[in-house]
Amino acid sequence: MAVDNVTVNANTGIDGSSYTTAVSNDKLTNEDFLKLMIEELKMQDPTKPMDSQRMLDTQMQMSSIETNLQTIETMESLAKTFSQSALSNAAAVIGKNIEDGNISDDGINKAYTVRSVENIDGEVNVKAQQILYIEDQIQDADGKNIIYDLNGEILDAEGNKTGFKVALEDVGNVIEKDGLPVILDENLEEVSNSGYTMNGAVLPVYSDQLVSIPFGSITKIF
Repeated sequence: MAVDNVTVNANTGIDGSSYTTAVSNDKLTNEDFLKLMIEELKMQDPTKPMDSQRMLDTQMQMSSIETNLQTIETMESLAKTFSQSALSNAAAVIGKNIEDGNISDDGINKAYTVRSVENIDGEVNVKAQQILYIEDQIQDADGKNIIYDLNGEILDAEGNKTGFKVALEDVGNVIEKDGLPVILDENLEEVSNSGYTMNGAVLPVYSDQLVSIPFGSITKIF
């Protein structure tokens, strides 16, 4: 006999009664169970009726299992929706600066620029570069920005030291005099009329490594 894709195999015993020998279906529903129970009642031995309490207990177990499966499916759907929403929200911060509450060695909040986002096993992370410091921009007489290192050493296009230095108050913070950057020669003496001027802009200097930060741990976006 088949009931809504539920196959019940029954054999007739030596006493003339029918007995269920197999039930095949991996997606039984509560309705299916009720149909099976009715079929069992039809085939039972009148002299040995089925225990009604046992039948009720079995039905309750089936209802509980079905409810649990529906709850699991609902939770999985909600988790998937939440994960997709979180990934969409995280994508909006690509290219922006963030903080995650961590403090650097100099006692200030670490800041990062987000480069990409990723979803790993339902956890959304951002991939970001830490901003090491903010650097004042200087340009030469031709209007080209010059490159200098942490110590203020001015470098050429190939990255070699030129022998001149930018005087720094601290990393990236240029000392100015009359609105012009103070430039030092190899003897650390101030160079007059160096031709260098302040660009008026600042740029972040980044770590060369990407770090992974949980999206939920971001404390500030700017």
